[in-house]
Amino acid sequence: MWYQKEFHLNARPRGFHLITDEIVHKLPELANYKIGLLNILLKHTSASLTINENADPTVRKDFENFFNRAVPENEPYYLHNDEGSDDLPAHLKASLVGASLNIPITNGHLNMGIWQGIYLCEHRNHGGSRTLIVTIQGEGF
Repeated sequence: MWYQKEFHLNARPRGFHLITDEIVHKLPELANYKIGLLNILLKHTSASLTINENADPTVRKDFENFFNRAVPENEPYYLHNDEGSDDLPAHLKASLVGASLNIPITNGHLNMGIWQGIYLCEHRNHGGSRTLIVTIQGEGF
C-alpha cells in the first residue's frame, strides 16, 4: 500500500525547530499502517531535515551555534551571494545535513527512539514557508 501527500510548514526563524508533532498531526493516514516506512523530502535547497534530541531545547541552540561557526557567512571566496550573506552558507549547511529522512512505521505510529524528534533546520534568516512531500509504503491493518 502506497500513499503520498504534500504539505507546507509555516515560516520559521533561522534555527533548528522540532516538527515531529506537526508532521504526525498532518498525517492521520499513519494510523492505517501496521508496518511501513515514511520518507520525508524537504523540497528546498537552503533548509534541511534531521533526527535528534527532542527533550532539551538547548541542543537545538547548540546545533545552530555549531553550524554558524562551521559554515560562516561573508567568506571572501563565496561567489553565490545574490540573496544575501546567509544564502550560500544555507546551501552548504543543507547539503551537510540532508533533505530527506526515512522513518519506520509500526502499528500506526512513527517508530523512533524516546528522545528522538524530527528537526526542520532553517538555515536562512527569512526562509519562508517550507514544503514537504511525504511518501508512505507499507502494509495496512
